Amino acid sequence: MTNPATTCILAIDQGTTSTRAIAFEVREDGGLHPVALSQIELAQHFPASGWVEHDAAEIWTATLQTCREVIRKAGGVGRFSAIGITNQRETAVVWDAATGEPLHRAIIWQDRRTADVTAGLAAGGHEAEVQAATGLILDPYFSATKFAWLLDAVPGSRERATRREVLLGTIETWLIWKLTGGASHVTDATNASRTSLMDLKDRVWRDDLCGLFRVPRQVLAEIRDCAGLLGTTDPALLGLALPITGSAGDQQAALVGHGALTAGDAKITYGTGAFLVANVGTAPVASTRRLLGTLGYAVGEDAAYALEGSIFSAGAAIQWLRDGVGMIADSRASEAMAQGLKNNGGVYLVPGFTGLGAPWWEPEVRGALIGLTRDSTPAHFVRAGLEALAYQTRDLLDALAADGAPRLKVLKVDGGVTANAFAMQFVADICKVTVERPAFQEMTALGAARLAALGAGLIDDLEPRGDEAPAVWTPLMQPAERERLLGGWRRAVRAAIVAAPESGKA
Repeated sequence: MTNPATTCILAIDQGTTSTRAIAFEVREDGGLHPVALSQIELAQHFPASGWVEHDAAEIWTATLQTCREVIRKAGGVGRFSAIGITNQRETAVVWDAATGEPLHRAIIWQDRRTADVTAGLAAGGHEAEVQAATGLILDPYFSATKFAWLLDAVPGSRERATRREVLLGTIETWLIWKLTGGASHVTDATNASRTSLMDLKDRVWRDDLCGLFRVPRQVLAEIRDCAGLLGTTDPALLGLALPITGSAGDQQAALVGHGALTAGDAKITYGTGAFLVANVGTAPVASTRRLLGTLGYAVGEDAAYALEGSIFSAGAAIQWLRDGVGMIADSRASEAMAQGLKNNGGVYLVPGFTGLGAPWWEPEVRGALIGLTRDSTPAHFVRAGLEALAYQTRDLLDALAADGAPRLKVLKVDGGVTANAFAMQFVADICKVTVERPAFQEMTALGAARLAALGAGLIDDLEPRGDEAPAVWTPLMQPAERERLLGGWRRAVRAAIVAAPESGKA
């Protein structure tokens, strides 16, 4: 194994709100240590209600700028051996195969413009076949309907697609294509698993699904493993031809970053939304509770499958308390306000600002505050927002257990909200699970770097090494109090669903 002490991996972490590059030094023990970082915020575009877009050209420019800055900070491109990429998943890009110019803004994973398409497919009885093949439900969240919309929206694109004059891909595909000067049109299997077009078991594009979603297979990227040579950069871009040897979607990269490599391991990332990914082993598991079947990672014969639950509003609830109603000056103030109360006063916040995700999948639900009295104060609102993180996490863990997964003993967490000790203790209490937060929080970038190091032959496996001890919270709540609080939460969710416009449940 080649492992000089000065070898670095360049990790590109292209997310929903920013583009980052981080240099990781590969240590003698195989551990990865961050030595430089650069980050650029990403503009959000909302051209219509429920529509969310990014400028793919802006993403590329920011990627190049952050990579160059990190290389400079880390001591020059000669220190680097490989590149790993992780990205916001499901986001769709269309570009000209000759010029490399994007033909439309990228359609973001949050975008709901194709809801009528997925509803029509569901009404036509197609959800069972799609879920059986891909592990995914029918929802505009996934890439396939976005791809089709782009081809319809850009004049001439469908006809040009027959000659492969336009190309489609998710963000990692776009970045690899640009970094290699158009030489590599590839995707990794985790990102492909989020399109609704890949057979989850065999990890190949399916012609029947391409036909169902109206996506020409010939413009899709070649599916590759998460570790291994994906392409080599144009030397003019970074000063040296560097191999791209690792790639995974952000939540799967975080699974690797946490070292959740064994069936029964799980992690949840608390950001704007929250994403639970549970390793279920070497074969897909079909969910009966509307969790998503997905791929954790694939490296040769070593593949891990996962079940995933997505919470649409996690940190978004705290942002709303700060920016929307002005109840806190900054996110850090929420912890002290919540701790200043003896209990929640019977107040529950159901943060359905953009609907409820797993396991409810109620897109028409909107946010609701339940249990207000004359004694309710802004602190009750804030505490309810923090508590909602734990209740929603418990919903996902219950669904996971109902699908046959063992009840977790340890839940690995990352994301900005994990800095709030009150929230993490409440997660431990409500979920009856030990919560571990790593000392280094950039789990997506670390996972991408670890995959790249493995793909470049710098490490022998994906096991974490040399990590600092995590912060740990253990459950302290009495069972009766836990059940009382969960009962109040479930009543609040039912009330929010009944009140939803056009829900048909009133």
